[in-house]
Order: sequence, then C-alpha cells, then structure tokens
Amino acid sequence: MRLALLALLGLAACSTASDTATVPDVALPAMPMDLMKAATQTLSSDEFEGRAPGTPGEEKTLAYLVDQFQKAGLQPGNNGSWFQDVPLVAITAQNVSPLSFTGGTAPISLKYGSEMVVSTYRVTPRIAVKDSPVVFVGYGINAPEKGWNDYAGVDVKGKTVVILVNDPDWETAGLQGDFGGQAMTYYGRWTYKYEEAARQGAAAAIIVHDTQPAAYGWNVVESSWTGEQQVADAANGHMDQTAANGWIQLDKAKALFASAGQDFDKLSAAAKVKGFKAVPLGDVKASVSFDNSIRKHASKNVIGILPGAKRPDEYVLYTAHWDHLGRCQAAPDGDDICNGAIDNATGTAALIAIAKANKDAGAPDRSLVFLAVTAEESGLLGSKYYGDNPVYPLAKTVGGVNIDAMNLTPPAKNVVVMGMGKSELDTYLKAALAKQNRMANAEPTPEKGFYYRSDHFMLAKHGVPMLYFDAGDDLIEGGRDAGRAAAADYEKNKYHGPKDEFDPNWNWAGAEKDLQIYYAVGRMLAMSAAWPNWVEGDEFRAARDKSRAGAK
Repeated sequence: MRLALLALLGLAACSTASDTATVPDVALPAMPMDLMKAATQTLSSDEFEGRAPGTPGEEKTLAYLVDQFQKAGLQPGNNGSWFQDVPLVAITAQNVSPLSFTGGTAPISLKYGSEMVVSTYRVTPRIAVKDSPVVFVGYGINAPEKGWNDYAGVDVKGKTVVILVNDPDWETAGLQGDFGGQAMTYYGRWTYKYEEAARQGAAAAIIVHDTQPAAYGWNVVESSWTGEQQVADAANGHMDQTAANGWIQLDKAKALFASAGQDFDKLSAAAKVKGFKAVPLGDVKASVSFDNSIRKHASKNVIGILPGAKRPDEYVLYTAHWDHLGRCQAAPDGDDICNGAIDNATGTAALIAIAKANKDAGAPDRSLVFLAVTAEESGLLGSKYYGDNPVYPLAKTVGGVNIDAMNLTPPAKNVVVMGMGKSELDTYLKAALAKQNRMANAEPTPEKGFYYRSDHFMLAKHGVPMLYFDAGDDLIEGGRDAGRAAAADYEKNKYHGPKDEFDPNWNWAGAEKDLQIYYAVGRMLAMSAAWPNWVEGDEFRAARDKSRAGAK
C-alpha cells in the first residue's frame, strides 16, 4: 500500500525470546534480478492499466502471475488451482452533490474531490443523506478495555459524525499512553472509525484530514477515494453500514466548526483527554447525495506452493498484493493510469524472484506458499478473505513475510521494521541482516500505524506471526539525508498517483540486498523446526496460543 516515510531515530534491533543460535544458517544466493526487473516493468506497464481488481488489468495480471509462478517452479496452491475467488462488489459514486452544512452562521458547501470525498459500503443504487444533525465525536473510539468511549451519552442514530484521524495520544513522545502513546493502534485507522460509526447507527461518518496524523497528503485521499471502490460482497449488501463515509479538508472542518459557534482547535484538544463528551454542532445539518454504479465480480488471490521435503504440512507464507488503483485522478499531463510500479509491482515481482531462488536452492523442509492477494488498496480485502478462509490451516502456518513496496534507492546500512519487538521473527531477520553487516531499526513514526496498513495484518489478527519491513534510509552514500529525501520525493510526487511508474534508470542494488533478506528469512523459517510466537503480552499472542494448542 505504501513506501514508509523513513527518518530513523537510530533504534537498534534487539533479540527476542529466541536466540540467533537457534536459527538455521541459510546462504544468501545471487537473486534473479533480471527476472525481478522484467516482472516489475511488465506489471506496471500501461497495458496492465494500473491492475485494478475486476478489470482487464486484473485478467492480464493473473495470467502473467500464473505463467511466472509456473516458470519459477511452483505448483498450483489451492487444491490444483492457482486461484482463490474473492467475492467483491465494485461501487463507483456518480453525480456526487456537494457536501453541504446548513443551519450555522454561514452555509458550507464542499466540492467533491478537491475539498471532500465520499463513498459508501452499501450496495444500493442511490445514497441520500438529507438534513442529518452533525455531532463531533472526537476520535470516534469505543474501547471498553481502556475505559474510553467517545460515544458515551450521545445518540448518533441517523446523524452525521465528524471524527479526528489517528489516536488521541498520537503526539505523545514515547510509547506510553492509553493507546500506545506515539504508536497508532487499530483504533486510529479509518477502517475502524467507519466500522464504529456504523455500530453506533450513524447515517454518515466524516473524517477530518490532517496530513501528519493521517501520514499522507490530500492528494492521496483524492486519488484513492474517487473512482471505483471495492468492497467485500455480503449477503446483506452492507446495509448495516453508514450510508456515507468520507473525508474533508482540515481548513473546511475549521470553517464548519466556526459556523456552529465552536472552536475546532479547542475541541480537538479536549478530545485527547479521557472522559471527552461528544459535542453536537448546534443546529448544523449535513446533506449529500450520489448515485452508485454497481458491479459484482469475483476477484482472485493467486496462490503457488513449493512443497516441503520433510514437513510438507507445515507452511511458511510470502505475501504481496498485486492490485493497484487502476485509472485514477489524472496528472497535469493527462496521464490517468496509476501504474503502481513501486506499490506494488515490485513486491509482486519479488514473489516471483524469491520463488525462483528457492526452487533453485532445492525444496526446503517446510512448504513455502506464495500468496499474491487482491484488493489491498481497498482495505486489505484479499488478505482478509484468505485469513477468514485459509487454504492452509493457520494453526499449521509457521509464519510469514509481507512485501509491500520495495525501495529503489542505493544500498542502505539498515532496514526499517514495522512493529519491531512484536514477535520472535525479529531474531530471524537479525540473523539474515548479519550476513550483510546491516541492522534493523524500529519504525521512527509509529503514530502512522504502518503495521495495520498492509496484508500481514490480516494474518496477524488470526495469530500467524508476520514480519513486515521496508528498505532502510541510512544510505551507504548520502546517509539519512539522502534516504529521507528519496522517501519524501516518492510520497509527494508518486505515491498513489500516475507517476509511480517504472524507471529504466532505477538503481536496483539496494533492492537486491533487501530481496536477499526476504528470501533468507522465509528460507530460515522453512528449514527450522521451531514455531516462533508473538512476544508475551502482544495483542496477537492469545490468538496464536489458542490456534497452536488446537493443532497439537
């Protein structure tokens, strides 16, 4: 989904409960970089039209992946099939009215795209929210285990709730606080906020965009939330969800609050304190309407397997999402294909290259499963479907490595680990990095919640230990200044936009080193007899313990 913004604080990786002495020694082979480059270029070409699920771009992607998996030496991974159907519904908002707020001192009317975005999970041809009372619900969190409920004492049924992005303590220095201090929890994700608003009976849920806590600019919101949107198919058509979900620009939120006689900054500060009470915005009412073009289809996860030689019924996962945004908000030059070269043609190509390297090295003891999932950009829908409907028992799935956007910068001294210290997989990573005289660093911006924003999360929720790391920013040439500059350029000019395109002048040296690490960690897990776990007290530990207890 993204290339992390890297600005390391210099936190070195530490060993977890396992020691590196228990990790099998695995050589770092020369990786098939010509294959890696060719696959990245092909998958991100205009011919594939941005690889949106349910389009001709998907059909071309699936055919290409099956061909490449076969050539790499994999076998079909789903009972003789390469595919796992993922039932989806494609919904495109059309004839979108302005989002209007009336009843305050001045009417507010927000333009679709540049000032607000709106969509729906409901599978219905028409959405109309009219004169819906507006309530500010702070961070929109209901967490009984933390004694926190932003909806306490207020009835929001049929109303429009305005919500802040991230967690209440995202600005905290350090990791102490009701919601992990600086580190975002799932309560801070937009997916949770919409889910909770629906549970509370709200008619519409509007998140206020703020670049720093959101971790991306408005350009990303606009490109990601306009055009065709994918939702999981459901028997009830998601009619239990809010009618409208959306985002508004920060300055427009401030104008809205001022019109209601409220101070946005003061209320936002109050929302950070436990015991905050939701605030109705006076007589202000919200209205928005739009038509929906609806198309049901079965997208597909692609699954290949390299069977294990000694314990084939124990599985190690490699995951990456093959999808991207398809046609999107056009660049000034008219280019409207979001090619997704880095995000995530590189990760998908990495699956092919790693499969080939493992086949060449010979079958490992455990089976290696290569899972290219769909609809990550729509909310991790493909990986969620696999987690809920696993082809291979999760209790027999040892762990895995997720690859989401490889960095095409020169070699770095480090890698950045999302959620470092959460599981014993850190030990395997440390052992692999030692072969390159590199180190692991904790993510410097845990408030951005990257661990909850890619496909590994949907396996972790079921207890499967999953490792997710990005390329480092402490470049051998240029250091952290050069690394930060490259990451900033990508986020500003390419991420989720038409300019994330293949560049024949890319420097692949850093990517090759990272590819060796991805290979080595998975291979170590596949050659080991150990069952790594989450560390004691981690949020996913209980699910893993329960799963493994049932497998013995």
